[in-house]
Amino acid sequence: MVQAYVTLDGVVQRGGGPHEDDDGGFPHGGWAADYDAEHGGDDYGDLVAQWESRTDALLLGRRTYEIFAGSWGVWDESAAGFTGELTRRYNRVPKYVASRTLTELSWVNSHLLGPDLAADVRRIREQPGREVRVWGSTELVRTLGEHDLVDEYRLAVYRLVLGTGKRLFTAGFTPSAFVLAETWPLSSGVVVSRYRRRDRT
Repeated sequence: MVQAYVTLDGVVQRGGGPHEDDDGGFPHGGWAADYDAEHGGDDYGDLVAQWESRTDALLLGRRTYEIFAGSWGVWDESAAGFTGELTRRYNRVPKYVASRTLTELSWVNSHLLGPDLAADVRRIREQPGREVRVWGSTELVRTLGEHDLVDEYRLAVYRLVLGTGKRLFTAGFTPSAFVLAETWPLSSGVVVSRYRRRDRT
C-alpha cells in the first residue's frame, strides 16, 4: 500500500521537511508541513492514525529509510500522543529496505532486500498480517508498479501547484487501472483518497 502527500501537479518531493531531498535543487522543501501549519485542522492526523494502527511492515527506498531512521528511529518512544505511538510502532515492525548502495542498517528490525526486489516483495506480501506500507520512495514505487505489486494508493492531494520536483507517477510509468474506494475532503482543503486495483476490490 503506497501512501503519499502529493500536489495538484503530482509532486511528492520533500513534502514533509525542508532537508529531506535536495535533488535537482528543489526549492519548496516542507510544502506539506507548511501548508498544514497554515491551514490547521487535525482530521488528516486522525485518519493517518487509524491507518497506521494497521501497519505490520514498512517497505522503503534508501533515501526514505534514512529519513525515517533519523527521525522515528531515534525519537523518544515515551513521547505523548501520536508521535510516541507511531515511534513505538515503527520501531517494532519490520522495515524492508530497497537499496543498491547500503550494506548495513542501524535501525532496529530493519532488513536489506536483495537484488531480486520483486521476488523479495512477493515473499513479504505472502506473510500473514494486515498492511505493508510504502512512504515516499518514488523509484521503489515505480519498480513495484512495473511488477504489479501495488494493491492500493492512499493519496493526500494538496491544492498546491509547485511546477517542479519529483512526481509520484513519471513518464513511462506502467499503466494500471484503479477504482476510487473512499475519499475524505478535509477541513484544510486537502482531499484524501484511496484507490484500489480494479481487479482486487
